[in-house]
Amino acid sequence: MVDQKFSCAHSASAADEARLRKAIELLYFGYRAFTAPPDRILEERGLGRVHHRILYFVGRNPHVSVNALLGVLGVSKQALNAPLRQLVEMGLVATETAAHDRRVRQLRLTPAGEALEARLTGAQMVQLEAAFAQAGAGAEAGWHAVMECLVGGGR
Repeated sequence: MVDQKFSCAHSASAADEARLRKAIELLYFGYRAFTAPPDRILEERGLGRVHHRILYFVGRNPHVSVNALLGVLGVSKQALNAPLRQLVEMGLVATETAAHDRRVRQLRLTPAGEALEARLTGAQMVQLEAAFAQAGAGAEAGWHAVMECLVGGGR
């Protein structure tokens, strides 16, 4: 599973390297398991993970501007344009002109978009709830701490 011929660039011991590689693999495989149920639902509609991210963050931030969504997703206008347009054309996301500035386009989920986002995210919430229940409250707190460190380190 692990290609042992490569070593870390830093001077980690063999035990440290093995521990870190195991963590990397668990992150990869965990992410694959975490995204598999929504991926199947999205595939039925010809959509992908980028569409899920858009639906999720628009749903969590109704009336978010396109520029603010770009910042949250960390993508370019070009990368967002096609999938966002597709969601609008499918009637899952609606665009509105902001009352405070007619140049600003704000986004919100339509009722169909809300239903799809709830189905996608609901599947992931079930997974997380089961994993947290199995691992215990201390493990859940530790997982949150690690993820917050990763997110903070990537900014």
